[in-house]
Amino acid sequence: MPDRKAVFVVDDDLSTLRGVRRLLRQHGFDSVLFDSAEALRNHRDFSAACCIVLDINLNDESGIELRQQLKASGVALPVVYITGNDSHATRRAAMESGCIAYLTKPFRAQSLIEPIERASASMA
Repeated sequence: MPDRKAVFVVDDDLSTLRGVRRLLRQHGFDSVLFDSAEALRNHRDFSAACCIVLDINLNDESGIELRQQLKASGVALPVVYITGNDSHATRRAAMESGCIAYLTKPFRAQSLIEPIERASASMA
């Protein structure tokens, strides 16, 4: 599926980045990895992405706030949130921010792949 766009993955945990990259590759997706909110904010070309997989807790930053900053700057890509610290308030804030999926680590592979496939198909 060479015409698919890449999935941008943002997580400060290197093992999570590697695992998600491997999973995406197995399902025919390329990925661009970012180890911080700042790295994603500094990226200039979002046109190569079909969606963003975004950790909610990025060191001292909020993935939800990062999503809102991107949206305010005109980046309206679909977002799949992942988190190891689930709470009702976090889940509600994530849903209100307009995510296409909210996953608690560890999550099933298909739980991540299905919303990405939908996002990719909607861009085709």
